[in-house]
Amino acid sequence: MNTNYTKWFLHPDSESEGTYRSLMDEVITVIHQQVKGANKPFSGSSRTEIAAKVKEISNLPIAGQEMETVIAEIQNVIVGDSLWISHPSAMAHLHCPPLLPSIAAEVIIAALNQSMDSWDQSPSATYMEEELIKFFTKKIGYPDGADGVFTSGGTQSNYMGLLLARNKACETHFSVNAYKEGLPFEANKLRILCSEHAHFTVQQSAAQLGLGTNAVVTVSTDEKQRFSIQDARRKIAQLRQEGLIPFMMVATAGTTDFGSIDCISEMAQLANEEELWLHVDAAYGGALLLSHQYRSLLGELQLADSITIDFHKLYYQSISCGAFFVKNKQDFHRIAYHADYLNPEEDQDEGIINLVEKSIQTTKRFDALKVWMTFKLMGTDLFGRMIDSTIHLAKKTAQLLENNSCFEVLNTPEINAVLFRYIPSERSEERDYVNEINLRMQRTFYENGELIIAKTKQNGSVYLKFTMLNPLNTIHDMKEHIEWMKKMGGKIEKEQGGKRYEYSVHH
Repeated sequence: MNTNYTKWFLHPDSESEGTYRSLMDEVITVIHQQVKGANKPFSGSSRTEIAAKVKEISNLPIAGQEMETVIAEIQNVIVGDSLWISHPSAMAHLHCPPLLPSIAAEVIIAALNQSMDSWDQSPSATYMEEELIKFFTKKIGYPDGADGVFTSGGTQSNYMGLLLARNKACETHFSVNAYKEGLPFEANKLRILCSEHAHFTVQQSAAQLGLGTNAVVTVSTDEKQRFSIQDARRKIAQLRQEGLIPFMMVATAGTTDFGSIDCISEMAQLANEEELWLHVDAAYGGALLLSHQYRSLLGELQLADSITIDFHKLYYQSISCGAFFVKNKQDFHRIAYHADYLNPEEDQDEGIINLVEKSIQTTKRFDALKVWMTFKLMGTDLFGRMIDSTIHLAKKTAQLLENNSCFEVLNTPEINAVLFRYIPSERSEERDYVNEINLRMQRTFYENGELIIAKTKQNGSVYLKFTMLNPLNTIHDMKEHIEWMKKMGGKIEKEQGGKRYEYSVHH
């Protein structure tokens, strides 16, 4: 055998085992050193600096390099200039610090390298995914006829919700099997309702499914940034008067900016009255299924026709890991396709499960193992308490900001997102001036790497956002961050539109 390449594969050979152990040990050392040395979530390197360093190591050699050389490049360039999501001061986006069981499971998933499309490629993994889906359908409160499938995340899951609803609408309203015959001309009358704070993938999916973004009708929100039932009723009536066909509503359980949760029970009642498909995008808020104190916020989730849940958000799983659920597993028949070389129809007669029949993916990862390993090692009780602790901290942080005259808080957190902005001592009525100060605050924090927060816009005003997913954060940390932001805002104010400087205000 040619040992020049055999040592790079997993097989029963001492050289293979040595290479595997050496690589694993080196990688563990790199990550462990990052954990010990990461006193801030980002190095502060500029875009040009990072681009230059990556370019310098990007040439691929004809002959392989020494392991130590390659690992050093990874450590110094890739890991060193990555955003360290596990640092408690990284609070910008819906990126979670991954739990250790999930990281460990990734090694097994990668080594097995199974594709989850047909049973013969993933014998035990198929049944593991099926059992995890059953666990969550029971947590949701779905009946025995429910089903689901793991996905790459919320974008794919929301797409599947719209896809199934669109195909059913074509059958119901036009007697057309869209899967076989394509969209009828009248499909341009179909309409989807969602709140103005719903995820952009509703519009994106509508466009990709041939309905167009114009098919999405946005509904106003109430004082808690939730879907307005009253406005929805008015718009449904108006759409019908115009000869258009509302066929679907999308509820959001955890909006990206506010973390707000639509009134699912009321929306389900309206959907039932109007004969609409109800999809719930619980990519963010789906973890409340295991909460001890906040499960009720999800209302009667079991009334939804389909549901999105992301495990790589508030379930603390490594990317990517999500799932899509349906109340009636027969709805998957609207997208099922049988290929003789993969999932022939006779497999069904023998009771063989081929997950490709309920997925828009063919090659699919064994992500269910991460979730299973996490709950096996942690237990669902501890997990639920962990979720509750992050929500408590977000509420306390919002109160601290509200009690400080330097800040304006836009939301009372339902989950763990806090939206706020710095209010200068002078010229506070000049929106452009206030916006610029807040933009510069967010940018400066990122550039010095010590506090990573998000920015967004609401009604033309710039707001900053804490996305407080990390359970390792404390109220002491948040008090320090707030004091730091006050100092930073004050320094920027003093410039009054002068030359921009770089600040480094340390705790």
